[in-house]
Amino acid sequence: MSWPQSTTSAPEDDHLRSLGYEPELLRRMGPFGNFAVSFSVISVLSGCMTLFGFGLLTGGPAVMMWGWVAVGLAVLLVGASLAEVTSAYPTSGGLYYMAQRLGGPRWGWTTGWLNLLGLLGGIAGIDYGAASFIAAFAGLQWGVEPTPSLILAIFAGVLVLHALLNVFAVNVVSLLNSISVWWHLLGVALIVGMLAVVPSHHQSLSWVFTHFENGTGWASPIYVSAIGLLLAGYTFCGYDASAHLSEETKDARIAAPRGIVRSIWVSLLAGFVLLAGLLFAVQDYSGTVDAAVPPAQIFLDAVGTTGAKLLLLVVIGAQLFCGSAETTAASRMIYAFSRDGALPGSAMWRRVSANGVPVPAVWVAVSVAFVLAVPSLWSATAYGAVTAVNVIGMTPSYIIPVFLRLRQGDRFVPGPWNLGRWSRPIGVVAVVWVVVLTVLVCLPQRFPVTIDAFNYAPVTLAAVLALAWVWWQMAGSKFSVPVVDDPHLAQVEALIV
Repeated sequence: MSWPQSTTSAPEDDHLRSLGYEPELLRRMGPFGNFAVSFSVISVLSGCMTLFGFGLLTGGPAVMMWGWVAVGLAVLLVGASLAEVTSAYPTSGGLYYMAQRLGGPRWGWTTGWLNLLGLLGGIAGIDYGAASFIAAFAGLQWGVEPTPSLILAIFAGVLVLHALLNVFAVNVVSLLNSISVWWHLLGVALIVGMLAVVPSHHQSLSWVFTHFENGTGWASPIYVSAIGLLLAGYTFCGYDASAHLSEETKDARIAAPRGIVRSIWVSLLAGFVLLAGLLFAVQDYSGTVDAAVPPAQIFLDAVGTTGAKLLLLVVIGAQLFCGSAETTAASRMIYAFSRDGALPGSAMWRRVSANGVPVPAVWVAVSVAFVLAVPSLWSATAYGAVTAVNVIGMTPSYIIPVFLRLRQGDRFVPGPWNLGRWSRPIGVVAVVWVVVLTVLVCLPQRFPVTIDAFNYAPVTLAAVLALAWVWWQMAGSKFSVPVVDDPHLAQVEALIV
C-alpha cells in the first residue's frame, strides 16, 4: 500500500485540466478540512442516534455492537477501494466521473443518478432527524408537542439555514467542518462520560454484548440480525464527500483519498464508544423502545431533565454540522453533473458565483430534500423511507467505480495514493459486501408486511433507475464528460455507440 506524504507531479489545477475540466472552484481546503467534511457527513451523533430505536428492535444490543464492528470494517474496505480510484480521478463529479472514465457513458450516467439520489436523501434524512431532536428538546424545555407538522416546519428552517451558510458563508462552512470533528469527538466523550458517572445503575457487560431482542415480528433470528446491520449501514454513508470536495482541496490526489479512509476508521471507533455508552445506560428497555426519540429517553432516565437537555443540545449541534456538510457535498455533485449536461436545467444548476460557490445547486439540493420529507405529514414510516433513499442510492454508486476498476485490471493507472498488490483482494471483498448490503436494504423489515410497514427502498430504486433511463433516452446525447488522453475508454465508447 502506498501512503506518500506529498505529490511531486503537476499542481492540482493542472491535473484537473488534464482530466478535461477548467478549474472554477477555489482550493480553500487542506487535508484536515477534507477529512472533516466526510467525518461530519458520516456523523455518528446523527446516524447512531436517529436509528437507535430501530437497532433496539432488530437484534438489540448484541447486533448493534457486533454489527457496528463488522459493518465498519467492511465499509473500511469499500472506502479504501474507492479512495484508490479517487486518487486517480479527483473531481467534483466524484463517483460518476470515475465510472465514466473506467466504463463508458452509461456507467457514468447510472452512477451519477444513484449518487445524486443518495446525497439528496442524505440531506433529507439528516436534517429531518435533527428536526426531530430539536422538537424533542422543545418538548422538554417548553412542553411543546412534537407533531409531524411542527417537525416538518423545523426541518424547513434547518434546510434554509444550511442553504444560507453554503451560499453566503462558504469560508465559515469550511471552519464549521473543522469544528465539527472536535464537536463530535468531545460530544461522544461528554455523553458517554455523563452516562457512565451519573446513573446509579448500569447494564452488565454481558447484556450489552450478548442480549438479543426481536421486535420485528419475524421469527428467524438470523434474518432479524441481518436487518439489524442497517443501523451501521445507514450511518456509514457519505464518505464520498471527500471526493466531491476534491476540486476545492489542496493536494487532492492524496488528501481526498486519505479523507475518505480516515473518516471511516475514526467514525468506527467513535461510534463503538457511543453505542456502548448508550446501551450501558439503558434503565427501562421497553420504555426506551416506545419513546418518540429513544436516545432522549435514555438521557432523561439516566441523568435527569437538565442533563438530558444538555446532551440533546450536543446531539443537535452535531446533526446540524452533519447536514451542512451533506448540503455542501450534494451541491457540488449537482454542479458537476450539470456541468456535464446530465440534469434537466443543467445550464442553471452549473452556475458559479463570484466567490466560487454553485449557488443554484445549493438551493435545488435543499428544495428536493424538503419534497422528499413532505410525506412524513401523513405517514410515520416516511422517515424510514427517506433513510432508505439515502442508502439505496449511495451504496451501489460507491461500488460501481471499484467494480469497473477491477474489470480494467492492469490497464488502470493508479494515482499517488493506492493499495498496491492489495487492490484486487480488497476490491473483491468490497464489491461482495455492497451487494449484500443492497439486498438487506431492500428486504421487508417488519412482519406482517402492511402499507405502513412496507419497505419502499426497492420501489425508490426502481423509480430512480426508470427516471434515469427515460432522461437518457431524451437527453443522453447532451451528457458530455471530458475524455482526455484515454484511448482505452474511446474504444469502449465506440463499441457502445
